[in-house]
Amino acid sequence: MKIKIYIAVIIIGIMWLVYSCANRGTGPQGGPKDTTPPKVMKSFPANGSLNFRKKQIQIQFNKMVAIDKPAENIIISPPSQKPPDVKAFGKDIVVNFEENLQDSTTYTINFGNSIVDLNEKNVLKNYLFSFSTGSQIDTLKISGIVINAEDLNPVSGLIVGIYKETSDSVFYKKPFLRIGKTDDFGHFSIDNVRKGKYKVFALGDANHDYYFEPGESLAMCDTMVTPTFKMEEMKDTLWKDSTHIDTIKTHIGTHFLPDNIMLRFFKENKKRQYFVKAERKEPFVFNLYFNAPAAKLPDIKPLNFNWDKKYLLQKNNNMDSLTYWLTDSTLWKVDTLQLTMTYQKTDSVFHLYSVTDTLNISMRKARTNIHAKPLKIVKKIVPLNFTNNLAATFDVYIPIVFNFEVPLSDIDISKIKLSQKVDTTFKQVPFKWRQIDSTKINFAIDYKWKPEATYQLKIDSAAFTSIYNKTSNKLKSEFKIKSLDEYSSVKLFLSPYNPKAMLQILDSKDNLIATKPASEKGSVFQYLRPGDYYVRLFIDDNGNGVWDTGDLYSRKQPEQVFYYPKKLTLKANWDFEETWDYNQVPLLKQKPAELKKLAAKKTQTN
Repeated sequence: MKIKIYIAVIIIGIMWLVYSCANRGTGPQGGPKDTTPPKVMKSFPANGSLNFRKKQIQIQFNKMVAIDKPAENIIISPPSQKPPDVKAFGKDIVVNFEENLQDSTTYTINFGNSIVDLNEKNVLKNYLFSFSTGSQIDTLKISGIVINAEDLNPVSGLIVGIYKETSDSVFYKKPFLRIGKTDDFGHFSIDNVRKGKYKVFALGDANHDYYFEPGESLAMCDTMVTPTFKMEEMKDTLWKDSTHIDTIKTHIGTHFLPDNIMLRFFKENKKRQYFVKAERKEPFVFNLYFNAPAAKLPDIKPLNFNWDKKYLLQKNNNMDSLTYWLTDSTLWKVDTLQLTMTYQKTDSVFHLYSVTDTLNISMRKARTNIHAKPLKIVKKIVPLNFTNNLAATFDVYIPIVFNFEVPLSDIDISKIKLSQKVDTTFKQVPFKWRQIDSTKINFAIDYKWKPEATYQLKIDSAAFTSIYNKTSNKLKSEFKIKSLDEYSSVKLFLSPYNPKAMLQILDSKDNLIATKPASEKGSVFQYLRPGDYYVRLFIDDNGNGVWDTGDLYSRKQPEQVFYYPKKLTLKANWDFEETWDYNQVPLLKQKPAELKKLAAKKTQTN
């Protein structure tokens, strides 16, 4: 009996021990999660040291650290051609300079968000380390924001730098004297600046050489900047949690100026001009492609064929895409078209010069399977293809547009019939047939549509004949015009009125819908579909009707842009009317919150 009791006690003890061990994992393990960033314990040299000439800096922290994306996060000023080597070793970060340090110069290392603890990745934000190779350390600061000139979105990741020289040419010739970098909100700070006057530029520094090269994007301050400071009362807010304030402490601090420089970032309307390629997909046509818009057509001289009055040229508005339609069938049989082409090309500083190339334009041949059995060839008549923009319901304000696959040689208007439904029958109505381009590929039917009316378009076969004698098939389409009740309209008055202002309607994704010049009697945008819209305005200084970017060489800033600060939610059969003073709201607060969120989301995605 005693033995049985003894065994039972042992079994119960074992069961209790197993239960206790099994439940150890159910409660809190290891205490709360560490959310504190690394803390600097000491450094060699000390932060703010003078007369330091060595090429290595060592910073010690209270926990194990790592360096996250150093190339993106760390900014060292003045910049060097060989970036310093920055590495983490346990609780230490070591910076090794690869170049000799400059005499009597203040060096600043802004670690940005690169310093994180090894385990939880808590970030020590914007830790700044500075020292001087001379007997004093410079302490002034220049700060501000960089925005995109066309849409007012903040621009992140840009280098912003300064020069003491007064000439803009220094921007082409030498690296910045000191630099900063824009954060996710476009803000920048150039620290440890010496007393003096400076030119300020922002740069999309594609090749990381810290000075401007043609083709890079930029922003420029119109005036020289003089950094200074003032002592003033400042307040620090201590929070109990994310919503409740604990205390507000007041102290006297240093306010560095200027702190509100606004730079409008732009890309010059300059693109290297060069010949890209020639292409011949069909025997009767070839294409020439160039990298940039051209002021004049290239001069082409055939070498092994004669094409006088035997071709049609189709060109786009910029003349950077050219299509040559060969109208003589004997030319189609030439396997390789040989020609010389004289055209304009840009050099390294964007100056145009003439160059002549010899081209051999061959017909692209499809691959054949040499083991395949020969197919019986059946000659088939292929019709002339074309497309149009017709739909079952059609907008009241647009024409019917036709796009043909090749240029036309003949159009039989008598075979085109437009009719309107009256009661139960269709009655033919007159219309205007309009050629859109010079090559006879694009056409339109213009007619003043009656809202809610039903129309029928009938086109007989062979109404259109191409330059290659292909004819079109017949077409029949019935469509109804939308009611005016399905649209909205916007009427905008400017106060004060500016005759140079151009008003723009944007959709919910900041895309341009329509542009109109401002009118003293109000600018009306009709036939807008229900939905969310926004309004933008630019000052058309040169009167060409389009927004123009800036130019460094001529010191021309981009044309000014403003946003109406509210979203327009338009409903069907509803007219919106508003008077807008575009100077009333500060520029940086104008862009509606919805568009700011959209821009921030795109930035995070990219």
